[in-house]
Amino acid sequence: MSSIKITSNDSGEGMIKVAFATKDLENIDSHFGSAKQFAVYEISKTTTSLSEIIKIIDKDTDKTVAQLKGVDIVYFTNVGAIAAAKLINSGIFTIKYKDVVGIEEEVNKLKEMLNTNPPPFIKKIIEKKAA
Repeated sequence: MSSIKITSNDSGEGMIKVAFATKDLENIDSHFGSAKQFAVYEISKTTTSLSEIIKIIDKDTDKTVAQLKGVDIVYFTNVGAIAAAKLINSGIFTIKYKDVVGIEEEVNKLKEMLNTNPPPFIKKIIEKKAA
């Protein structure tokens, strides 16, 4: 089994789905290509929930990108050019942090952005889902 479904907030409206490359489920601390798992959160203006943990069994970029289908944004500490292109071509926005960042901290930032003035790329994600 390659992913574990946890919950779903299913509120839908204004919700974004975000994956974090993580070793410990607490920090964004993995390179995309060597990540063994992704913590997937559903984030809206009012709720956040860990919805899934995607386990990466095969180190195969195409399989990993396919497992992330439905995710709007993926965070990691680094990514190769080919993998980044495949993610972007699949409609997944990529965010790279050079330093380790806490997932909870980033989830809270995203929730705050949704409640204030989201940047254009997040507005575009929400508009695409509403269409």
